[in-house]
Formats: sequence, structure tokens, C-alpha cells
Amino acid sequence: MAREDRGGGWWPEGEGEPKDRDGEPKGDAPDGGNERGPAPRTERPRGLASGGRSNPPSRYSLFVGLAFVALIVVALFNLLGNDDAGILGAGSGEEGEPLVEFAVVDATGTTDGDANIAQDDCESSLNPCPADQQRSPACEIEAADAIRVCDFFDLPLAISFWFTRGGDCTPTQDAFDQVASRYDDRVNFLSVNVRDDREIVTGLIDERGWSVPVGLDSDGAVSNLYRVGVCPTIVLAYPGGILYDARAGAVDIAGIEGLVEELLDASRLREETSR
Repeated sequence: MAREDRGGGWWPEGEGEPKDRDGEPKGDAPDGGNERGPAPRTERPRGLASGGRSNPPSRYSLFVGLAFVALIVVALFNLLGNDDAGILGAGSGEEGEPLVEFAVVDATGTTDGDANIAQDDCESSLNPCPADQQRSPACEIEAADAIRVCDFFDLPLAISFWFTRGGDCTPTQDAFDQVASRYDDRVNFLSVNVRDDREIVTGLIDERGWSVPVGLDSDGAVSNLYRVGVCPTIVLAYPGGILYDARAGAVDIAGIEGLVEELLDASRLREETSR
């Protein structure tokens, strides 16, 4: 949120002429006095600029300015030095946190609708939940053509978020689908399209022959929760839907396969240490 700048004090034009104790202008006598006697010593009001000379900045203003510049430099350094800045799980200490649950419409089905991102059975924080505010959590809905992310939690999971508007993730989705065919018995794969028209998505599925389930995030609700801003964004999770890592940007078959192997190794280690 932008802040309004609050400038320092200033001395309005015409108010810089010294005055005597009675508020009358001083005379022009060489000795600085007037007919009432010698002029008393006058001092520049504190916090105001002297007429004709700029006031040097205070130490506090200088410190605030330098601190603000340093903050911008650090922010730019983080953005430039981390391709995944702002993406879920990227250096933010979120590893090991549960994935946000969601249910989306299957792109190849006939049902229309936005994603369900309800995490519990109540629209309010009241306990018990009022009868008129009850709802079905994302992983408990029983709807035709619904893809529930929780149904993929029995194995390590790779989710690819992608879109065609403003970028072309089709080659990466080709690679994602090919890698999925090699690990289909060890890793679950889910593809989620963000905000594209259904006809475009189904056309690509038919044209490219993808076998990975593709869900439609029609209103972008899921991608917002997962902070998707780059095409594609691949989210990796341990069994049980626990975040392992998230990567953003185009990758080829070898790159995706490397991520999946990392996920498998980390999942095995996690299982061994939890025994």
C-alpha cells in the first residue's frame, strides 16, 4: 500500500522579514535598530528553512532514506537471484506443510463449474457450524467429472499448473505427460489448466494425446492459492499431500524426470526416518 510523503517544514514567502517584540518590522538603520531602540536578537525558527538557503537533511531523514534504498536493493537482489521468488515452497520454509486441498472439473468430462477450495465444512468460524452455512469440503464432494487432489495422495505427487494465455506451455506439458508414463506406478501426476477456454484445453488433449488427468481451474482460485505466476509451475508433494518443493519455468523431459527422481528419493528417506 502506497504511503503519502510528508514533507518537512517550510517558511512561506514574505514571512522571513524580522520583526521586533511588538510584531512591527524592524527599521533600516545601519545598526539594525529602529526608533524604538536596538533590535533584539532574532533566531531562525527551528524546523523551518532559512530564506535563501536550503537546510541540510536531518540525520533521521538521511537514515530513513538510506534504509529505504537498502530495502529496495535487497528486494531486487532476491528477485533476480531466485527464479522461484514468490512461488509456493520456494525458500519460504513451507516444505513439510500440507497442500491446499481442491477439487476441479475434469477437462474431458461434461460438467461445468469453478474449483472447490473449501478446506472444511463451514463457511464461518462458528463451532458448531450453523446449518445454513454448511458446505462440502473439496475432498469430500461427490460430483460427476470432479478431480479431487486428495485422491492422488496415496503416492508421491507431481502437479503441473499451466496456461496458454501469455505463454506456451504445450512443449512442457508434452514432456510432463511422457515422464508420467514412465512412473505411473510409483508417482501420481495431475495437470491443472488455469483460466483457458475448455475448448482449447480439450483440443490440446486430443491433439497431443495426453493421458495425465487434466483439471480446469476456470476462475483461477486454485492457482491463486498456489501462487502460480509462471508457466508452468510444478508442485511436488510427499505421499499424504505434504509439500516437498515447487519449481517454476519451462523444463524438458530430462529436467522433469530429475525432479521426479528427487521426489522419490526424498519420499523414501522421509519414510525411513519416520519409522
